[in-house]
Amino acid sequence: MVAAGVLLVDKPGGMTSHDVVARARKALGTRKIGHAGTLDPMATGLLILGVESATRLLTFIVGLDKTYEATIRLGATTDTDDADGRIQTTTDAATLDPAAIEAAMADLRGEISQVPSRVSAIKVAGRRAYDLVRAGEEVELAARAVTISRFEILDSRREDGFVDLDVAVDCTSGTYIRALARDLGAALGIGGHLTALRRTRIGPFGVEGAASVDELGAGPLRAPADVATAVLGAIAVSADEAQDLRHGKRLIGAASRVDSVPAAAVDPSGALVGVVERRGADLKSVMNLPPEAPA
Repeated sequence: MVAAGVLLVDKPGGMTSHDVVARARKALGTRKIGHAGTLDPMATGLLILGVESATRLLTFIVGLDKTYEATIRLGATTDTDDADGRIQTTTDAATLDPAAIEAAMADLRGEISQVPSRVSAIKVAGRRAYDLVRAGEEVELAARAVTISRFEILDSRREDGFVDLDVAVDCTSGTYIRALARDLGAALGIGGHLTALRRTRIGPFGVEGAASVDELGAGPLRAPADVATAVLGAIAVSADEAQDLRHGKRLIGAASRVDSVPAAAVDPSGALVGVVERRGADLKSVMNLPPEAPA
């Protein structure tokens, strides 16, 4: 029997997130594996997989803030806002003023309204936007509010009339780094697109120590209790309270025992019972794991 747990994977370029899930299913011998947010094939970096009953934790991970390292090329636009697309326009960026770049980046920090890339996975009338674009249909996506808490240059290069910026981005879930590259280029009047992307962090989890796709069946899974505690914080419950939660009962008057909710309920053996929320002065489970969940 495959143990429940969470696996951090360092996705290589050229593979889809579904490719990684398929590899993990084969390596671990189970179909019950899901992920907490995809990466484009060109992107590398952190992909979080849930295995067996720990797939229920993914809903609490997918919306966490993220960190990316990316390379933005200023001086050219593409039809996909990244290097996988066809070049549409080019403009000589050789004399671009660094102060102008910084000013344009400053305008893209904080809470902004961002229109996702047309080739995103957002559904329009039940179909993925990228499928509609590939079919030759016009796609207009609504702007959404996102927060960019860090957008800074790590390095820069000027070559062949282009300016390449290596940048670091801290952002809320739902931010499109391709769109950030596009909008920076547009603000400077010379166009821009993404040439490299690596996700280095999701919430409290970093890519350091993540398994490669060749190590998917070799390393230990992270225990559901450890993952849930890192994401949500924890409340220790007794064996009797754990049983009550699993049977759908409330913990009467226990709301004062947690600083914030939702919170992970952990039994005396160290196993994750589930996730609890407040119901007035009480706590009630909104997600349970089986009693055999490993510590």
